[in-house]
Amino acid sequence: MKPTIFETHRPAAKIVEDSLSDTKLGCFWVEDVADSAARYPVLAQDARVDDVVVGGGYAGLWTAIKLKTEHPERRVMLLEAVQIGWAASGRNGGFCEASITHGEPNAESRWPNETGVLSRLGYENLDAMERFFAEHELDVDFERTGQLAVANAPHQVDWLGESDDPTVEVLNAEEVQGRINSPTFLGGEFAPRENANLHPAKLAAELARHAAKIGVEIHEGTPVKNLEGSTDTPMRLTTDGGIVTAERVALCTNVFPSLLKRYRFHTVPVYDYVLMTEPLTDEQLASIGWDGREGLADMANQFHYSRLTADNRILWGGYDAVYFSGGKIKRQYEDRIETHRKLASHFFTTFPQLAGVKFSHRWAGVIDTSTRFCAFFGQAYGGRVQYVAGFTGLGVGSTHFAADVLVDRFEGRITERTELEMVRQVPLPFPPEPAASIGINATRWALDRADHNDGKRNVLLKTLDALGLGFDS
Repeated sequence: MKPTIFETHRPAAKIVEDSLSDTKLGCFWVEDVADSAARYPVLAQDARVDDVVVGGGYAGLWTAIKLKTEHPERRVMLLEAVQIGWAASGRNGGFCEASITHGEPNAESRWPNETGVLSRLGYENLDAMERFFAEHELDVDFERTGQLAVANAPHQVDWLGESDDPTVEVLNAEEVQGRINSPTFLGGEFAPRENANLHPAKLAAELARHAAKIGVEIHEGTPVKNLEGSTDTPMRLTTDGGIVTAERVALCTNVFPSLLKRYRFHTVPVYDYVLMTEPLTDEQLASIGWDGREGLADMANQFHYSRLTADNRILWGGYDAVYFSGGKIKRQYEDRIETHRKLASHFFTTFPQLAGVKFSHRWAGVIDTSTRFCAFFGQAYGGRVQYVAGFTGLGVGSTHFAADVLVDRFEGRITERTELEMVRQVPLPFPPEPAASIGINATRWALDRADHNDGKRNVLLKTLDALGLGFDS
């Protein structure tokens, strides 16, 4: 197998070790808002409300806002197990992409008859979010910068120009390095409408602030232990602080086990790892260019993603997504120094001119992967309970779209959104252990081999593609 650019041009070990010597294990985004974000009380008594949303991440916050906005007279409550935005919503890379299907190729392979509609709806969704932030003056560091996808290997250069979007600009090596100066970049595509950068933890905090302002009752530290009801009786949600009775329930629990048993095997937790540099000096920033502040990702199966923050730090993550046997979610999985060392090595291969830069933070977040690699929708009790999960690491924008779907379904509306095959179809579940571990890790190995073999997919990947389970984003 051919080595990748990151294996043939490793930086000196001392550069990597020095860069991580004072790094804090903790999420920069969450720490950045710790002193300013509002906190909300624990539920301390029984309550009867109209609508309950379970989960205080983006999907839950958007759903609560839209439910309350549509019916200001109704009592809407949001229950969060820990704190608003503490999990995936506050820990991600800070990209807000237009795609609601985890990329155009994923949509083309699964819903070829809807690709154009899905693309249009994705752009409309991102536009609507931008308008909402401006209208309600939400401070989320929103920058509509576009997305730069780069080729780090000759076979990836051959993939350039495949997008059907006429606004996408194909760049040769000189042109792409004129945008961001890296010796590993052999070509690229710039999609000006595809991406906005934002501050993930600020987004969660600001959505919660707006929700509370319009009357949503938010309770943190209130995990829901049980959900029961029927098509004819109100739903009952059991918490340590009391029982909440509601007419309708939206479940937005992301990677955590669903309160609906039928969906327990429809997602698995995959850990994604991230580094954040200290703020760059003017000289360091000038050495890499990046004047357009584009969102950055490469085109490998095991891809890296990167972006500049408002104070000119570089976030660098991806590549080594890890599934731990048994599918458990544990804090100790976030501390995986071998992965952070690998990321640091790849960073200095990409930007050798930044040797000497230190990483201030390292962390991990848990991705709720589904077998179709984008969000899916479920329901129960005659539609009185609506459910969404499976965003697979691209949920910052698509959670807003998902909230619109949930509200449409609650209201019994037949819309362009609700009639999509993407919305009406539920993906295949993952198998139970140990088959899940065997299959997921074998697939990860095969994707790595493809990156070492000019992108050629082996028998396993071709079989998964034929079954509609292949990954291509």
